Parts: sequence; C-alpha cells; structure tokens
Amino acid sequence: MKSTLVRQDSDRLADVVVRGMQEKKAADIVVLNLKELKNAVADYFVICSASSDTQLDAIARSVEEEVEKLTGQNPWQTEGRTNREWVLLDYVDVVVHVFLRDRRQFYALEELWGDAEISHIEEEAEAR
Repeated sequence: MKSTLVRQDSDRLADVVVRGMQEKKAADIVVLNLKELKNAVADYFVICSASSDTQLDAIARSVEEEVEKLTGQNPWQTEGRTNREWVLLDYVDVVVHVFLRDRRQFYALEELWGDAEISHIEEEAEAR
C-alpha cells in the first residue's frame, strides 16, 4: 500500500513542479518518467530551459514556492544557484533540472535516460 501512495505522491509532485515552471514561462518542459527503469535515482526528472540566468533563478524559486504551498515539501538538496547555469532541486522522488539553453544541450539528460517515458509539456500560451 505504501508504494502506491509514494507513486501517487510523486505523480502529484511532478505535476506541481510543472505548474511552477509554467508560472515563469519556462521553455521546453519535459517530464521523464523513470519509475519502470532499473536503478533509477528518482521516479521523475522534470527538465526545462530558461533564456537567461535571471529567468533560471525565477523558475527555480517558483517551483520551490509552488511545491511548498501545495505539498508542504522543501527540496532535500539544491545545487547550482551560485553558478546560475543549471539549478537542481532534489525532492528525492522528483528531481528538477532548470537549465540555460546551451547547458541543457551540452548535458543532454533526455538522451542519457533514453529508455524513460518522455512527456513534452505544451507551453501554456499554446494550451489555452
């Protein structure tokens, strides 16, 4: 029973993360579902791009605020705030990656986890 609850929680958390990204107009939002992969480090990776270091910081803050407001969770660990090219927010079951565009292309996380189920999130303006 507990594993089902954890999975539902990670599903909801991934959705909340996407909402936080959309609040600050993140580009190219992708959700990698890693649940079925052996030795995966999390249930989900949620990845997006920012066009500037200012937007990168705003997206990361928006995700943190949205997650805290709707789930009461804070990231277990954060990385990259001082570098301002790639911010990682680790919520254990969901790991958030906010990249500057060129850094995202360089690291190509989507390709590293090519066996994952990949969902591309439409930009909010297109969805309305």
